[in-house]
Amino acid sequence: MLEAVRWFPHAMRYTTQFLLSALAAAQFPPPDAPEIAFLGRSNVGKSSLLNKLVGEKAAKVSQTPGRTRAINFFALLDSSRRPKLIFADLPGYGYAKISKSISATWPEFIEPYLAIRSTLKLCVCLVDSNVPVQQSDRQLIDWLRAAGRELVVVATKIDRLSGNERTRNLLALKQGLELDELLPVSAKTGSGVKELWARIEAAGS
Repeated sequence: MLEAVRWFPHAMRYTTQFLLSALAAAQFPPPDAPEIAFLGRSNVGKSSLLNKLVGEKAAKVSQTPGRTRAINFFALLDSSRRPKLIFADLPGYGYAKISKSISATWPEFIEPYLAIRSTLKLCVCLVDSNVPVQQSDRQLIDWLRAAGRELVVVATKIDRLSGNERTRNLLALKQGLELDELLPVSAKTGSGVKELWARIEAAGS
């Protein structure tokens, strides 16, 4: 059983424990704690960001985009070993070789999870700051808005951009996705991770 320990804001210590991989709604874990869903295109850096948040190698980083086909659930346990938060790592989308298979399974368990899961408190939508606005990202954000889900859009890999490039790309993403707020982060340098944790803990409180 995989576990990792990390100190988070507010001097609270969590232990991260992998729970299960679900390929059907019947396999979802009991709704015992607030859940935070992580969504994004394949190769957006989702696993790297999750590892930065909860500890190295909690989520497997694959060199092959689209490897994750299930929803992977991780429990963040407090000092009493009780789940404080649940992280749900959803399958990536938009990669040509697997997009059809992911699209086919979306209504079976991904869409029900996002639409009706009672303990889902925040959707963290990842977009690549190095890539122009993608229609699939816009569709996902519009879908979550229509479903009434609270969401935060995170621009990943900002360490790869110079100051001027970063400003220009983030503005283009905000305008193209019609966002009031866009949170830039880097799993490599840790920039923006503290601010993301603040959003996560506020949603889960």
